[in-house]
Amino acid sequence: MAEIKKQYPLLAILQLNSSGQGPVVGYAIAKDTAEVNKYLALPEVRAELPKDLHLKWGVSAAEFDKKGQTYELYAIKSTERNGKAPMEGDVVTDAKDEYDQYSKPAVSMVMNSDGARRWAQLTKQNIGRSIAIVLDNYVYSAPNVNTEITGGRSQITGHFTPEQAKDLANVLKSGKMPAPAHIVQEDIVGPSLGQESINAGIFSFVVALILLMTFMCSMYGFVPGMVANGALLMNFFFTLGILSSFQAALTMSGIAGMVLALGMAVDANVLIYERTKEELRSGKGVRESISDGYKNAFSAIFDANLTSILTGIILFNFGTGPIRGFATTLIIGILVSFFTAVFMTRTIYDHFTSKDKWLNLTFSTKFSKNLFINPHFDFMGTNRKSLIIISTIVVVCIGSFVLRGLSQSIDFTGGRNYKVQFENPVEPEQVRTLIADKFGEANVSVIAIGTDKKTVRVSTNYRIQESGANVDSEIESYLYEAVKPLLTQDISLATFIDRDNHKGGSIVSSQKVGPSIADDIKTGAVWSIILAVIGIGLYILLRFRNIAYSVGSVVALSSDAIMIVGAYSLLWGIVPFSLEIDQTFIGAILTAIGYSVNDKVVIFDRVREFSGLYPKRNKYQLFNDSLNTTLSRTINTGCSTLFVLLCIFILGGDSIRSFSFAMILGVIFGTFSSLFIASPIAFAMMNKKAAAAKE
Repeated sequence: MAEIKKQYPLLAILQLNSSGQGPVVGYAIAKDTAEVNKYLALPEVRAELPKDLHLKWGVSAAEFDKKGQTYELYAIKSTERNGKAPMEGDVVTDAKDEYDQYSKPAVSMVMNSDGARRWAQLTKQNIGRSIAIVLDNYVYSAPNVNTEITGGRSQITGHFTPEQAKDLANVLKSGKMPAPAHIVQEDIVGPSLGQESINAGIFSFVVALILLMTFMCSMYGFVPGMVANGALLMNFFFTLGILSSFQAALTMSGIAGMVLALGMAVDANVLIYERTKEELRSGKGVRESISDGYKNAFSAIFDANLTSILTGIILFNFGTGPIRGFATTLIIGILVSFFTAVFMTRTIYDHFTSKDKWLNLTFSTKFSKNLFINPHFDFMGTNRKSLIIISTIVVVCIGSFVLRGLSQSIDFTGGRNYKVQFENPVEPEQVRTLIADKFGEANVSVIAIGTDKKTVRVSTNYRIQESGANVDSEIESYLYEAVKPLLTQDISLATFIDRDNHKGGSIVSSQKVGPSIADDIKTGAVWSIILAVIGIGLYILLRFRNIAYSVGSVVALSSDAIMIVGAYSLLWGIVPFSLEIDQTFIGAILTAIGYSVNDKVVIFDRVREFSGLYPKRNKYQLFNDSLNTTLSRTINTGCSTLFVLLCIFILGGDSIRSFSFAMILGVIFGTFSSLFIASPIAFAMMNKKAAAAKE
């Protein structure tokens, strides 16, 4: 080694072990290890070293270096002809960190019978020497063998820290990988498609924000509207700031989550303003009305936000990439909106009213002054008819699901998706016929993307059981040959599969989902919906202390989900846009459930409040009064959220259109289920309980 160091001066950065004892041959500063590796890999250097000698770095800094900058270079001699280790991790059945008889950190390990036999032989042959424990070409430890170890139980001692002992135990316990890793899902998206989606998302966000700001000013007046709008803008900046601190990427699902969070953030402002208007109508002054409006609306806002966050957590745990991105943005947006809508706006109002300003606010305009003032709809009088009508709709939806099924994407069936852009308009059926002839008996579906008829999405399960770059290349080649009659300029295969090309026709993006992950996604989707409904039901039971509220909410939320799925079953192939069921659709259902429960919580919160204020009032009138006094909030919140969703649906691009359509259905169904399912069921159960108590 000394001769090599003289011949290659740059190896001076490697400090040799002057003692010449043990497996460590030298030391180097962390930043110099790459340079040492480069020179040790030179053929002339390797020629000077024994063929069975392997040089590997330690995974931890040297014991003498308290700053943790110097690393040890180990010389390891292989006893096997093929260069492999004489023993591998699959023989270790257990390992744990503990303390030896001197109360110093140590590691114990247990081997199976085959490992115990080989370990006894190996330790017998190497008494007085070191045996290295190596993972991923790094030496985790090189303990010295003091005696032959039989029985398969060993203890490794040394100058370990507790953390190092735990790491070594984990390395030993992890053992050998039982199987190689396989890619089960992959996505390839051309940069132009991604930019197109982002541009559409940003544009829909700007339009939605303008509409929301206009709506708030037109409903509650310029000053209250601008205070709420200021909270929305701060919500946007805080959300972006938090996402930036996480170094989160800007994705279409993330933009959608942000836009929807802003739409739902309006709910808190609407609740506060509607409650303030009630206090003003009761004869209180502006300052007192604002204070009571915030105080009385707080519990409903808190419960509504918490149930939405609960849905977001379930989305994050059961979803994959895009859904997790959406859930993360939604949760952050809801948390931020709680701060901006409840605390920030309250601070602004307290500041100005304390200076005797804004004391002439009415929180209404000429347009909204007489809108939903003291409505007297007999909701409970129509509960029998409404439940029959909604039950019929639910039965029709279930029947359509059983008989017609759903248009399942490859997320649930496994397969490949290709988004192909042509230079001239094409008919989806023509493309499907050409591809079906080439792909034989495999399932092939083709749908148009956009309105110009130049882009289609091809979905097929052709050779989905096979994997590898060669298979993917062959299928792309078959696809090219199939659609070649529709291509212009006589483009080549290389041009067709180039995601950056848009002249003559090309594959814009592709996606592959293995059958195993499709089953996992399907199972996870079902469980996520079930757990979301159960979780929300349990929370309402815990919060309201009455099972009638919980049962009414669970039945209503289940009906919402069934009607959304039923609408997709009834309408796929009829409406001029894709209604494929994928992970995004499941995310939409869960988000719709989270939004829908907000209505239920607000109504039930008012029922609970009136029950305390008017304990002798009969349940029939109590529920009717609660529904009527919260009706303006229900309508205003639904309209504001629909503005946002319609912006996403119309302007947000094809990649998010199915999601926004499901959410639009969720808002509509959720509003009606609050009025005509959850409330009547809760009323019936409470009324029955009261009657039983009298008997």
